[in-house]
Amino acid sequence: MATSKVLGYLESRKNLAGGACGLLGLVLTFTGVAGPYWPVVVAGLYGAGALIAPPERPALPDFPSPSAQLDAVRADFEKLGGYLADVDLPPALAARLTELTELLAALLEPGWVAEALAQDPEGVHTVSRAVRQDVPEAVDAFVRTRWWTRMAPGTEPPERHLERQLGLLREEAERLASALRDTEARRQESHTRYLEDRSQ
Repeated sequence: MATSKVLGYLESRKNLAGGACGLLGLVLTFTGVAGPYWPVVVAGLYGAGALIAPPERPALPDFPSPSAQLDAVRADFEKLGGYLADVDLPPALAARLTELTELLAALLEPGWVAEALAQDPEGVHTVSRAVRQDVPEAVDAFVRTRWWTRMAPGTEPPERHLERQLGLLREEAERLASALRDTEARRQESHTRYLEDRSQ
């Protein structure tokens, strides 16, 4: 531990700046400017250099890039697909769920769509939240509530809530897809204006 601290200081900005100023002190000594006080001059210049050197900047945390985050979401989306395949849903709800998962799959598919999504941190968060939290929570709540409804008939059917939840999630995913499309459209328009300006 002590050895690594010593090595760290030897490579630090403070030591390098102090060493450069100390060399200047040696040059002054050899040219006769420092006189008999040359040790004090060299040490003083080293200390001054070490004091004025900028502090060491800690390394930034190595957070995953948006593309790496999408890779993790894709893996979780596959797990979600395995879970959903084992859930028994009424045909109408199964169709709604399929529409939603197909839209999420299209957004996550590797290629230019996923590259556009990776440039939108809020979009990555939206898809991640849908895959990891919203869809499994909605389906699991339906499965649990449906069991209790069978035990106590006459209450509000859980199908109505799941249908509404899936509809809201699909609307959110469609808004995201529309925003990504608009971004690409603006990019295309910007390139057209650039070419028009260049040709004038």
